[in-house]
Amino acid sequence: MLNRLYSLFSNDVGIDLGTANTLVHVHGKGIVISEPSVVAVEAKSRKVIAIGAEAKRMLGRTPANIVAIRPLRDGVISDAAVTEQMISYYVRKVHSGGWLAARPRMIIGIPSGVTEVEKRAVRDAALKAGARWVRLVEEPMAAAIGAGLAVAEPSGSMIVDIGGGTTEVAVTSLGGIVTARSIRIAGDEMDENIVAYARRKYNMLLGERTAEDIKIAIGSAHSGEWDAQRITLRGRDLLTGLPRSVEVGAPQIREALEPSLVEIVNALRDTIEETPPELVADIMDQGIVLAGGGALLLGIEIRLAAETNMPVRIADDPLTCVVRGTGIILQEVETLEKLLVPETYQRPLR
Repeated sequence: MLNRLYSLFSNDVGIDLGTANTLVHVHGKGIVISEPSVVAVEAKSRKVIAIGAEAKRMLGRTPANIVAIRPLRDGVISDAAVTEQMISYYVRKVHSGGWLAARPRMIIGIPSGVTEVEKRAVRDAALKAGARWVRLVEEPMAAAIGAGLAVAEPSGSMIVDIGGGTTEVAVTSLGGIVTARSIRIAGDEMDENIVAYARRKYNMLLGERTAEDIKIAIGSAHSGEWDAQRITLRGRDLLTGLPRSVEVGAPQIREALEPSLVEIVNALRDTIEETPPELVADIMDQGIVLAGGGALLLGIEIRLAAETNMPVRIADDPLTCVVRGTGIILQEVETLEKLLVPETYQRPLR
């Protein structure tokens, strides 16, 4: 009876708990939150100062007594207490009816390669944040559903979800994942590639946010008309310790990103090699679909098509595929039960 009472007042939510961004889908309302997965806390007391976009602006710019934390790394929780506070903040933000209303059912997307311990950490953080019911779904499955792929049909579909902390490659058929790869190489690693390139080529130290801005502005995976674009790197000279700027072009940034791109291509090829021939034929017909923020990298679909000899397309609104997938599952959770990670953990209701 208590569960039915909660269902009358709470808004069930689907969450894409990403390394770079957290998105929240509320049943009947759509995507209501899309903010960076960053929390600013006081160093000693661990009191939360800011969450989301406001906290991200503090990265690299805080005084000694304030620390800007990214509580998820490589797609998994690295700071459980801060993650719990972040989820709790977003749950309260989408509910306005007090304690009773803020006890939603939650479906949360997780990387396909996480361990049982990492799954438990996500469940526990959500339950402590106020969820009355938590289920997990593998991100490539959620992304495929959000991208509109026919995952329940007896034919092969392939999704490549390039996020902030992980790249998920999966082939789905008949409501399950047939074969998959999850590598901890994605947007964050690309930022680190740019930082390492600037250090190696120009003896210059770039900040993490600066590297991300450069990647977004002119980062590419293949040559194209964007090769004429140029950008100024601004950082600190490692020899003199003084500010320095260097102008570079898109080809130089593509060279910087190459180590991560090679890893993503290898994961894609390995997944295709393990896929049954009948499903490979389906994928050749339907094409590979790209989701996640990495799908916005210039020329990424051209590069992957050339490397696999298969058609590649970018999903509509690739940044929101995972969270849209969780929203669709919430609407039909009884029907789509088999798409979820099997274990269920619920907080006892008193």
